Amino acid sequence: MAVPEPRVPESPVLKTPVLKTPVPETLGPETSVPEARVPEPPVLEDAGPEEASPSLSAAIEAILMIVDEPVAEITLAQVLERPTAEVAAVLRELAQEYTLAGRGFDLREVAGGWRFYTRAECAPLVERFVRDGQQARLTQAALETLAVVAYRQPVSRARVAAVRGVNSDGVMRTLLARGLVEEAGTDPESQALLYRTTSYFLERLGLRSVDELPELAPFLPDDVENLEEKQ
Repeated sequence: MAVPEPRVPESPVLKTPVLKTPVPETLGPETSVPEARVPEPPVLEDAGPEEASPSLSAAIEAILMIVDEPVAEITLAQVLERPTAEVAAVLRELAQEYTLAGRGFDLREVAGGWRFYTRAECAPLVERFVRDGQQARLTQAALETLAVVAYRQPVSRARVAAVRGVNSDGVMRTLLARGLVEEAGTDPESQALLYRTTSYFLERLGLRSVDELPELAPFLPDDVENLEEKQ
């Protein structure tokens, strides 16, 4: 008779408890938790390109467009804060450019300075324009300026401005273009250009000389001489 083998009792199996993460009350069992969003970097607004300053050639052209007398290279260099040699080179380049392009004006070096002049080929057209435009009536400012020149000639622009109390450069250009006034040399002290009336002025007024002009002294301000001395 066989003897049965003794049975070894099995060791108890230990179960690891499963921990469950509690679901918040505000979320249902099937509600997904949103992922955290990374903030995007702020977009900087484009301030736009900085305002570009004009080129040296453009600056020179702008100044020469308004001058009434030739401007020296050193004067332009001081105003534009650039070397004189550089300004001189640009002036010559512009003069050559205008000539090659066949513009109606020249940039010439005259009397130690630079200034725009009408091209010789276009002079007849300018004369025709001025002659045909002389029928237009003069403005009040032009009449005032013409009267000052007529009674104070030869007179500089500064003295004309002193009598009128305002700048008269633009009006003087009109009178010059109409042929009513003309240059009459320079002032020995200030070297300013002097102006006088022309024979065409006398012709239009029916006078033989400026001595036939009526007396104007009663209409002039009392401090005209003081104003002139300050100029």
